[in-house]
Amino acid sequence: MTVARPSAAGLADRLWQAVVQGDERSAAGLLHDALADGTDEETLLLEVIAPVQEKVGVEWAADRITVAQEHAATAINERVVASLAHRRPGRPTGAPGRGRVTVSCVDGEWHAFPARLVAEVLTLHGWRVDFLGAQTPTPHLVAHLHHTGPDAVLLSGSIPTHLPTAHAAITACQAVGVPVLAGGRAFGPDGRYARTLRADRWAADARGAVSALDAGLGRPDASATRQQLDDLPHLADQEYTMVAQSRAQLVKQTLVDLENRFPALRSYSDFQRERTAEDIAHIVDFLATALYVDDAELFTSFLTWTADILGARHVPAHSLVASLDLLSGQLRDFPRAGKLLHEGVAALGEHSDRPVPGPDSHV
Repeated sequence: MTVARPSAAGLADRLWQAVVQGDERSAAGLLHDALADGTDEETLLLEVIAPVQEKVGVEWAADRITVAQEHAATAINERVVASLAHRRPGRPTGAPGRGRVTVSCVDGEWHAFPARLVAEVLTLHGWRVDFLGAQTPTPHLVAHLHHTGPDAVLLSGSIPTHLPTAHAAITACQAVGVPVLAGGRAFGPDGRYARTLRADRWAADARGAVSALDAGLGRPDASATRQQLDDLPHLADQEYTMVAQSRAQLVKQTLVDLENRFPALRSYSDFQRERTAEDIAHIVDFLATALYVDDAELFTSFLTWTADILGARHVPAHSLVASLDLLSGQLRDFPRAGKLLHEGVAALGEHSDRPVPGPDSHV
C-alpha cells in the first residue's frame, strides 16, 4: 500500500511544533525525511519553512510566544535551511549557470531570513549567488559589485524606516551599472516604494524574483547620475531632513510633555521610561520615512499595527494619540508632517472600533 506524502501544510504544522519547542533535531529530521520522500526543496523552503517563520512573527506580535522563543525558533529555521543546502549536490566545476547575482539586506536591516530564502531558491534555479546577509553598508556592497560584476543585486528590506538608506543603495548600485531588484515588506505590499525609489524591478517573493531575473533586468546607464530630488521632488521642502535631524530632541520633549500630561508616568521605572522613549522614537522614525516617500499609509499602517501590539500586551494605546498630539505641537511649522500626524490620529480612531487580529492575520 502506498503511503500518502504529507502535505506542505501538514509539514508546516509539525515544523511549527518542533521550532516552538526548541527541538532543532526534530525540525531538521522532519524536513530531511520529507526531502527523501520526494518533496522538492523549493516547496520545503517556501511552503513549509517560510510560513512557519511568518507564524513566529505573528505569535510574537500577539504575545503568545516570548522574545526568547522567537529568537530560538528563528535560529532553528536558519540552521535547518543551511542543513538542506549542505545536502544539495554542488554544480560540477565548469558547468554553465544562469548568471551571478548578489543578495543583500539594506544597511541597518537585521531581518535576513527572507533574503536567505530567496538566495537558496535562486541557487536551486541555477544562479550563482553571493549572499551578503544582514545590514550590508552601501560602500561595501558597491565594492563587492566592482569585485564580482554580478548581473543584478537583489536588495531586501523588512522595516520601512530603512527606505532612505535603501534609496541610497539603489542609486549607488545603478551608478556602477548593476540593476536592482527590490523585495521585502519594507517596499510596500505592492512594491510601491520600490517604484518610488527607482529600483529596476520589484518582486513579491522568491518565485517572483526568479521570474524577474528570467525576464531580464537590463543594465542601467552607469554614466547617468541623479540626486534624491530627481526621484523625490517633495524633499525640497526639507521637512524630512529637519524631522530626521531633530529626532533626539523630538523624542526627549515628547517624553517630558507626556509626563506633564500624565503625571503617573513620572513613577515609571528606568526600564519603563526607556521603553516609552523607544516607542516615541519609532513614531518619529516612521513619520520621517513617510515624509521621505510622501505616503501617509506607511505611517498610519505602522500606528494601527502598534496599537494591536499594545492591545495584545494589555497596554492602553491612548498614549499613541497623546504622542501624536504632542508631536503636532512641536512640528506646527511643518505642513506635511502635521497632515501626517492628523491622519494618524484619525486612523487610530477608526481602528479602535475594529476587532483585534487573530493568529492568521498579516503582520
